[in-house]
Parts: sequence; structure tokens; C-alpha cells
Amino acid sequence: MAFKALDPEDFIVSSDSVTSTVWSNNSPSLNTFFSSSTQKEGSSGPYYLNVYQTASSDDTAAIQFQIAYANKNGGGGVNFDSSVPFVSSTTTIYGQYRTLILEDENASFVWGDTFTGSADNDFYAISIERARYKEKIFPGTFNLVLSGSDGTNPARVQLTDNSKDVTALTFTDAGRVFDIVSGTNGSAVSTAVTGGVTAGLTPSGSYGKFLPDVGLIILNPRALALSQSLGGVGLTINDDLTDTAMVANNSNLFESIKLAQTFSLNSEETITSDFVFVRVRNTDFNYSTNPSMISGSGEFVHSSLINNPQTFITTVGLYNDANELLSVAKLSKPLVKDFTKEALVRVKLDF
Repeated sequence: MAFKALDPEDFIVSSDSVTSTVWSNNSPSLNTFFSSSTQKEGSSGPYYLNVYQTASSDDTAAIQFQIAYANKNGGGGVNFDSSVPFVSSTTTIYGQYRTLILEDENASFVWGDTFTGSADNDFYAISIERARYKEKIFPGTFNLVLSGSDGTNPARVQLTDNSKDVTALTFTDAGRVFDIVSGTNGSAVSTAVTGGVTAGLTPSGSYGKFLPDVGLIILNPRALALSQSLGGVGLTINDDLTDTAMVANNSNLFESIKLAQTFSLNSEETITSDFVFVRVRNTDFNYSTNPSMISGSGEFVHSSLINNPQTFITTVGLYNDANELLSVAKLSKPLVKDFTKEALVRVKLDF
């Protein structure tokens, strides 16, 4: 075995962004949506609704995302203790996401640039199943179509993030935050909304918040509850303090997504690669260190190799200063080496 010390210039670090599909169907778009009555009616039902790509009883069924409804005043959720007003499962969810996104339990959500007020009392949270994406969601690939459920021509709206329209990024402890607008592939589009609002927005502000670094989509229910002429889909919202309202709210949004049959999303992962360049000069590694090449008397078994040696490089091992093997790189085919040849082997380490 022969060794060669590597110099600092033999190491290069590179980072590449790799995108891939999020959904189990290996397609950028999810078009079929199913829920589980067992989960819906179980202990987790008051908190969220699991959404699958196929029937939950199917062997290939996998959770794609969850839908939750949050209300600051406790409306639309299970009231755990009637003696403590305005405290329910929805307030728990509201506080969880407010702390995650706004980092302040006294802060309010602002839908769009300026709109706030009654609309900051509640929201929907679509949480992409963590197993579905590797590092983060790729901004600009988010496209969600919602549909109303009444009439032969129900209202429809296509939502996306405004990542391609913003010039300055907004950050929280949860990472980047973008507004959700009507549009496609990361850009807002002007719609014929009564009242002349900013492109992609509604009289109730934006449609929500998009947080790609934590796989989270926050929807403004007041914008979705508007009529089609105002940019909404007429989504029904139940904010009463009842035992079934929250489940109904989650189901209402689920049905709106299911009817539209279009939810597109891609993931993004930064892969860091360490390139090691192993330079083999013409004078290096020409003689084999295999002991079978030497006879008992200390002479070459094949005398022709004395003045014209030849080896075949098949493996590159990387060692530390303590002579400990750290990694092994295999060549696709043996590399012939003699005094007339030099080689440069590039080893790529991904992590």
C-alpha cells in the first residue's frame, strides 16, 4: 500500500441546491385527497385532520399533510372547561403557531402589507408532513387551488406565494415568510376583485402566510370566506364554542381542496460536496506493494516489471494523520499506471 500526502489546495467545497417532489405519487401535483374517519373521530380529531393521497385503508396510503383550525378566542373548538371561557383546542393551536411565527404571544397576524383586525383572530394551518420533504419547501412551486362547493360553477381561486415579487425577504425564528396571494408559480396576478385591491390580495388582505423552511402554510379564513367577486370561494367558517365546529372547519377546507384537485409543491435540499483531488504523478504508484510479487529471495517474481513496472489503480482510500481510514472511493474501472502516465482522480464526498 502506498500513501501520498494531500495539500490544502487539493480540497474544494461546493454546495448545490437539489429539488424533488414532495408527494408520495412522485409527481409535483397532488390531485386526489382522502381523510380517515378513524383519525377524525379519534383523540387527535379536535386538533387536526390527516390528508392522504389514497384511501387511508390502502396499503400505500401515507399522510401528505395535516389541516388545523386555530382561533384566538377559542371558537370552533372543543371547550375543555366551561368555567374557563375562550379556552379550547383552537386556542392551543393558535398559541402554538403564533409563538412559532410571530415570536410574541401578544402580537397579531397581518395579512398582506397593512390588513389586520378581526381577521387575525383565526386562521387555518396546513402542515406538510415532515417525511414528505428533506430540508425545506422550494418557494415558487407552491400552487393550491381551492373551490367552492355550491352551484354548478363554484368559485375557484389559485393560491401561490409571492416569492418572485418581493425584493426584501422577511425572516422569523421559523425562517423565511412570504405572503400567499392569488397567482401562480410565485407571482401574484391581477384579478377582477370588487374594490380595486392590490394584485393578488383581497379586501381582507392576503390569503395567508407561506413558511417554506418549516413546511407550513397559514391561510386567512376571512379572505377565503369572501364571495367570488371579492376573491374568495365562500368558505364556511364555524367559530362557535361547540364540540363539533372545529372538525367541521377542518373538513370544510379539506372539501375545498378535494374539489379543486390541484395542490403542487416541491422540496429543496442543499447538498454540500467536498471534492478531493488526488494527483498521481508519473513517478508515483508504479510498483505493486503486494507481497506475492516478491520471491522468497527478495527478487521480483516477474523480471519484466523491474524496468517496466505497471499497476492498476482500483481504489482510493482517504486517511487521517493517525493513519485511520476515513472513506473509500472505488473507480468505475481499473486505471492503468506506469512511468509514462499521470492521473487526476476526483473524489466527491456528499454530506
